Amino acid sequence: MNADTPVKTKGRNAAPAKGKEAAPSPLLAALQRRLAEQTLDGDQPILDLTEAKRIGRVVSITGSQVVMILEVDDKDVSGELLSSLQMGSVVKIPTARSVVFAMISGLTIPMPAAQPGGEESRLLEMELVGESVLDRQGNLSALRRGVSTSPALASPVYAAGPLDLRFVYVRDGANVGRIGRIHQEPTLPAQINVDDLLGKHFAVVGATGTGKSCAVTLILQTVLERNPNGHILLLDPHNEYHHAFDHMANVIDIQALRLPFWMFSFAELREVLANAGARLAPAEAALLNDLITQAKRQFLGTAAEGRYITSDTPTPYRMNQIVGYIEEILGRLERPESIAPYVSLKTAIVTLQNDVRFSFMFDRGIATRDTLVSILSQLYRVPVDGKPLTILDLSAVSSDILNVVVSVLCRLTFEFAMWAEGKIPILLVCEEAHLYAPENAGAGFEPTKKALSRIAKEGRKYGISLCIATQRPAELASSMLSQCNTIFAMRLSHERDQQWVRSALSDGALGLLDALPSLGTAEAIAVGEGISMPMRLAFDELPEDRRPRSSSAKFSKSWKEEVADGQDFLFEVVDRWRRQRREG
Repeated sequence: MNADTPVKTKGRNAAPAKGKEAAPSPLLAALQRRLAEQTLDGDQPILDLTEAKRIGRVVSITGSQVVMILEVDDKDVSGELLSSLQMGSVVKIPTARSVVFAMISGLTIPMPAAQPGGEESRLLEMELVGESVLDRQGNLSALRRGVSTSPALASPVYAAGPLDLRFVYVRDGANVGRIGRIHQEPTLPAQINVDDLLGKHFAVVGATGTGKSCAVTLILQTVLERNPNGHILLLDPHNEYHHAFDHMANVIDIQALRLPFWMFSFAELREVLANAGARLAPAEAALLNDLITQAKRQFLGTAAEGRYITSDTPTPYRMNQIVGYIEEILGRLERPESIAPYVSLKTAIVTLQNDVRFSFMFDRGIATRDTLVSILSQLYRVPVDGKPLTILDLSAVSSDILNVVVSVLCRLTFEFAMWAEGKIPILLVCEEAHLYAPENAGAGFEPTKKALSRIAKEGRKYGISLCIATQRPAELASSMLSQCNTIFAMRLSHERDQQWVRSALSDGALGLLDALPSLGTAEAIAVGEGISMPMRLAFDELPEDRRPRSSSAKFSKSWKEEVADGQDFLFEVVDRWRRQRREG
């Protein structure tokens, strides 16, 4: 129905004449009989279908979209009822076999009256979001998503009361946890279902200052309160989350991180060498691939017999042996143009071995020892030992190696889960994901995007859940957000970001997203499998000692006084800078 087409009614939004409506079906009659038997303590909603709660009738149906004409005004009902009919409000529509719940997505007066109090039609556009089905014994089912029986034209529409809203939004169970309150009914909790949330990936998006980090923290704390033996790996590029989890987390910074070079795939190692200045043509790259495979076989000795060894096999080898191979090749070459690639390769390897930033790869104490089991135990908390969360502090990781570090970690996560055959489910949290999985191919990070994309598309089969947190969804690789079945969208000001969020949603409550630019701090539009129904919610406020350190600098406070011992402070800064060490 065209919103500009007026709907003619007798009088001012007059209700249809009584006695002209079709007689209720036997099942609807059974439903109405059941209403008197339902109690507050039961699982059934108190579905009041009296004329006092009727607010209009259906005048247009297109797929899951329904248009209702409002049949009440300020003279007929309380102002509280009319004020509750806002964007995102829930109403109910009985059918012959069910009670359908719809969410208001638009409000229109096609032809406004010239003067207040004049005749005019008010239309409400709605999205059908779920239903409670009546069986042949007259029992109502729990609310389920989707609608099997659509309302008919002229079907009556009723206001949803507090008990109806509780039926729609609130669930009981050991895996259900509170994260906030419903915007429409603040007395009701906003909840997540842990299994549904983690089973199909989720995302938290929002502009800077909207409370995105606090929302991620609250969700993780809620999950861990109910699952103290979880396995969560959080990539923290700004060192925000240590303070929020304290004793629950094992924090690994760049000094404690150990990722020996032999754990790198050939593509990842080649990326590191390229950043260090090695220029490898396809022929030299193929030769390096063969040299690494040969070095791994020699390190294993007789243990390599009968095993399929490649340059990607996570088996130790000696990098100095590779340097020795290269020197032998250089001794046999005569032409300068043939020598140059091998000289640059050798120089790059030596440079990396002596660069303090790459000590996590070339630490002489671990470089040639098989420490894979201990590294996996540390990263994925096996055993948990009271700390189900590993926080990888990447704040001191140089931007030119952040790509490869995140790539290795994501690939390891997928391969570990795959070979563990899903027996140890893992949640991988990618904070500021747009930094290392950008949509722009020219920004690099292709190995990282490949690893994350594989997790997004296949990780669910092996027990890997992905949490994407970003302030710029439009700059994030499209394959990331499209694989998230639950999205918490906080305030987004940029039109491109809003469009990307809309394009990623498949739920029937897109009308809620019109509120994205005007959401308050710590408010979100939540849509997807991890929540009972699409909703606008306000996240609970975290205690000060459980918040991430993500607040903005206090300029007016800091600039009121001179820095004490300014020269000594600068010496400390320069010392940490040169040693690549940050304060905790």
